[in-house]
Parts: sequence; C-alpha cells; structure tokens
Amino acid sequence: MNVQQQLEETGAHLKGHFLLSSGLHSDQYFQCAKLLQHPDLAEKVGRSLADEFRSQAIDVIVAPALGGVILGHEVARSLGLRFIFGERCGDEGKLNFRRGFEIQSGEKSIIVEDVITTGGSVFELKELVESQGGSVVGFASIVDRTSNDVNLSPQWKSLTKVQVNTYSPSDCPLCAEGSQPIKPGSRKNQ
Repeated sequence: MNVQQQLEETGAHLKGHFLLSSGLHSDQYFQCAKLLQHPDLAEKVGRSLADEFRSQAIDVIVAPALGGVILGHEVARSLGLRFIFGERCGDEGKLNFRRGFEIQSGEKSIIVEDVITTGGSVFELKELVESQGGSVVGFASIVDRTSNDVNLSPQWKSLTKVQVNTYSPSDCPLCAEGSQPIKPGSRKNQ
C-alpha cells in the first residue's frame, strides 16, 4: 500500500497556510480523517501499522482522541487487542481516560496517532499511561512530519515520513505575505 498516494487521492494531504495544534504555522496539513473515512483503507492502514508490532508482547492499544481513534481501533482489531483512548477535558484541556477506560499496572501499550508533528499529544498520553502503572513499548503513526529533535523511544513506526515546513507565527513567511492561517484540525489551539 502506497500511503502517500492514498493521502493524495483521498484529499487528506492539504496545501496552503495552516495553524497547527502546536501553535506553529505550516504550508501543508494532513487531515487523515479524509483517508480513514474509507473503512477499507482504514483497515489496510491499521493492519500495516499492526504488522510492525505483531511480534511484541502488547496488552492494549492507546490513542488520543480525536485523530487517533479510528486508526487505534484498527490497529487493535488487527492485533486482537483491547483499545482505549484519552480525551481532552477540563479547563486545562489535559488528556484523561474517561468512559471507564483505565490502564492496569504492568500493562504494555502502543500509542497510535494519525500524524505526529511535535509529539505533544503522544508524550502527554505516555505520561498518562505511566501514571496508571502501565508502560509504553512503542508509538505508531500514519504520518511522521517531525523534525529530527523529536525522540519517541523505545520504538516508533510510521508509514510515511514527510518533510514539511513549520514556522513560529512571528517568523511565518506566509503571514508576512498577508495570508491568514486556517485551522482544519479538531482541537482548539492551546
């Protein structure tokens, strides 16, 4: 499966001027929901990521809502594992487990996200898993759009690595040209 081609064909790879959840600006955006809205493609992408971890001892797949929910479910289904997700709640918008979800002490997990740029959500979710006595043995994503300074260890598997320009709002050349960024994502900038 050529994931980059599927992202293009489904309209999930956008070009323009975007405000990312991290607060950075970018000339490209990945709206993986446009890919994952197709159940056959979601299943294939989930299976591809699951195959990267199939030989490991894993108890649960964990994802941040909203971007990782469909993908995390598909990875868990392919591996025959339980799936839970963290949601932003409260005034601070911190990730928490709700709906009766919990990690048991000693459970090993993989954190799944659609796109990783700064690693903010997955690092926050890792802290949540560890605070409940679990451990994170790996990370999985469709798109890796990180710079080289993001270290998701011990293991990180991504289906495609894309070099994308990101800018602080004060240094954004698109803003300097008079363009206004749009925020196509699911979460407010915090």
